[in-house]
Amino acid sequence: MKKIIFTIMLIGLVSFKGTAQGMPVYDNTNFISFVKSLLESGKQTSQLLKTVKFLKKQKENIDKVNNVIKQLKAVQELARNNQRLYDVVQGDLREIFNSPYIKPHEVNRISDSFNAILENSMAGLEYIDKILSSDNLKMTDAERAEVLKTKELESKEMVAEIEAKTRRYREIIAFREMQDKINNRETNY
Repeated sequence: MKKIIFTIMLIGLVSFKGTAQGMPVYDNTNFISFVKSLLESGKQTSQLLKTVKFLKKQKENIDKVNNVIKQLKAVQELARNNQRLYDVVQGDLREIFNSPYIKPHEVNRISDSFNAILENSMAGLEYIDKILSSDNLKMTDAERAEVLKTKELESKEMVAEIEAKTRRYREIIAFREMQDKINNRETNY
């Protein structure tokens, strides 16, 4: 009998108290849209990571191309400087040697100083050839470009040195020529 009374009271409470809230209700549509947005964010993040990886690879490629361009420019400048050295030696040195105002004992000294510059230039070119053609030297493109830039500066210094020597010998020739004219002028006293 106790069970019957308890059941009646429970039915009465449920029917008389219709205002009770009862169990909470979950909205499955919000949960599903939340999961969908999480999946979409994951896809976007994955795509963004792929894009970052692609851009890093492209940056590395651009750096490699830039280093190759720097190497080419340095090699071109070296070639121009060495051509200038040979032009000066061929043309200007011949002119200096053909001058009657250069003494015979000076010819060897002048020739030796110009030869030393040319030999230094040739050694630099051989070194550059080894750097560019040998895979035995473990160098990055940036290190190779730095060495080429250094050699380019050295070749510019050699050009400046040979031009200064040429200018100095021309001044000596001009001075001796003027001295000869003064010493051998006709006097009308």
